[in-house]
Amino acid sequence: MNKIDELSAKSIRFLAAEAVEKAKSGHPGLAIDAAPMAYTLWKQMKHNPKDPEWQGRDRFVLSAGHASVLEYSLLHLFGYGLTIEDLKNFRQWGSLTPGHPEYRHTKGVETTSGPLGQGIAIAVGMAMAESRLAAHFNRDGYKVVDNYTYALCGDGCLQEGVASEAASMAGTMGLGKLILIYDRNHITIEGRIESTFGENVKARFEAYGWQVQEVASGEDMDAIQAALDNAKADTEHPSLIIVNTEIGYGTAKQGKASAHGEPLGEEALKSMREFYQWDYAPFEVPGEVYAHFDELGRGYAKAEEEYNRMFEGYKAAYPELYAEWVRWHDSKLPEELLNDPRLTAAEKPMATRATSGEILNLAAEYMPNLFGGSADLAPSNKSELKGRAYYSKEERDGANVHFGIREFAMAAVCNGIMLYGGLRAYCATFMVFSDYLKPAMRMAALMKLPVLYILTHDSIGVGEDGPTHQPIEHLASIRAIPDTNLFRPADKKETAAAYIAALSGTMPTALALTRQNLPQLEETDVKKAMLGGYILRGSEKPDVILMASGSEVELAMKAADELEAKGKKVRVVSMPCTDIFDRQSAEYKESVLPGSVRARVAIEAGCAMSWYKYIGLDGETVTVDHFGASAPAGILFKEFGFTVENVVAAAERAMSK
Repeated sequence: MNKIDELSAKSIRFLAAEAVEKAKSGHPGLAIDAAPMAYTLWKQMKHNPKDPEWQGRDRFVLSAGHASVLEYSLLHLFGYGLTIEDLKNFRQWGSLTPGHPEYRHTKGVETTSGPLGQGIAIAVGMAMAESRLAAHFNRDGYKVVDNYTYALCGDGCLQEGVASEAASMAGTMGLGKLILIYDRNHITIEGRIESTFGENVKARFEAYGWQVQEVASGEDMDAIQAALDNAKADTEHPSLIIVNTEIGYGTAKQGKASAHGEPLGEEALKSMREFYQWDYAPFEVPGEVYAHFDELGRGYAKAEEEYNRMFEGYKAAYPELYAEWVRWHDSKLPEELLNDPRLTAAEKPMATRATSGEILNLAAEYMPNLFGGSADLAPSNKSELKGRAYYSKEERDGANVHFGIREFAMAAVCNGIMLYGGLRAYCATFMVFSDYLKPAMRMAALMKLPVLYILTHDSIGVGEDGPTHQPIEHLASIRAIPDTNLFRPADKKETAAAYIAALSGTMPTALALTRQNLPQLEETDVKKAMLGGYILRGSEKPDVILMASGSEVELAMKAADELEAKGKKVRVVSMPCTDIFDRQSAEYKESVLPGSVRARVAIEAGCAMSWYKYIGLDGETVTVDHFGASAPAGILFKEFGFTVENVVAAAERAMSK
């Protein structure tokens, strides 16, 4: 370690501490103790601050997102355009330095992070994406994909179950270009970790199949660099570097829980200046430090120039492969897929999970960059890409993924795959298990990542497996996630609409799909279904409106027949995606659900919560607002009121008000 390295680490420490102090809010402890390891890591990383989206860059994930001020200090010093004023506005309204890192908000931030442990799984996804793209596109002399993925975590991250799921997966898959740096400061909000986190982390990760190294002191930048070199030399195993630190090192709160999540205070900052012999004003960085980072920046820019020259040679040597590269990185849906008659063709009743499987495999013919799988349920989810290899350490160009029974990690890994670029991620499980992956779905929504979630067995139609496997509140809970589309299609045409919206969209999409067969309805329409809700049949001036999604659309149609036989004018509305319907114009929504018609019935084999805004004060619901039971599906639908007679009675009650 030389003088300029020491001065650079000190600069990071003081920028972090002063930003938290000015905001009177934040987490200074880890940012202070991890500054030397973070600086050492970023110094040797392959990146170019002048081009943050350079394809050839290494990826960095701050899994311990509460230490965001550490990343912001690095972004400032390394020249990503974040200014001292931005640091002074840490955690303030409209600033570029929010409380936790946010993707697409702050230049240089590779992922939104904060919920502990998810960053590790996201990094696993990035490393998987890198290895698959490298296997597919690299040629001798042309490593167009060749980078490492780094993640920085703390004690809290490794206590979360998602981190264990992801670490097990990474070891099994031999992700040798994934390096996790663990800031081991033994402190969480409630105090020291000995009473909650006493296992041998080194042995645990070795059992997962990781290379594990330990650095005795977080102040030893030479040892940290040596550990990084050793990690990069082992391309067969992911690497964990355990770095022992003292939280808030060099401050009056060193080693204390109070250093974790609150400002140090003026007195502690004063003593910190004395400890580090820091004679600079708040937010002042020594000129030689800025000069040092400018020099580093020139080296990073040169590395990108060399990469770009190599890539130009690649384009000339492999024009067809380069054209494929461009297609893989284009988010536009292939026109050939949209025009393929197989997209909507169906001659017999089918479960929508089966129609989904057909469309997924059709899409893969035109989109070979689809990359995903199921949490050990592919035969039931119909989510396997037929004729495609499974991704593994022996087969890096596999399109299918065995995620194992790791729903949370599966979804978070898909976020990492999407963040890396070039691939389209999807994952699948039973809908009732969406509870296990929902935190990662929320992160996808925050980042506007168009991950596709295939959620089958969407209702009491699961049948004999009983209430543990029958989703009730799940449709409503996913619909409640902002910037997320949930489609519950009634047949293959509506399933096709869901896929078109998902694969051409800019936000996550969940498909709620049946186990039981559904008829192919003549009245359904792909383009209309993409509006979220539309008139399936009925009068311009109806007496009552029946609205339904998925498997209950058929029931609404049959109930309409009965009501019309009684002389009533009935409109049937299919609502495959209430999220998209809500974003339509007021005029369109009024044309489908006119305010003058107060008699309305919502029919769905889930809880009623999603439907109250559509049925109004006079409306009725035919829904399931209790847990299910173990019995054949047909019996359950009858016992729980999903019959023509019950829907007709509900409509008559609505009309009588």
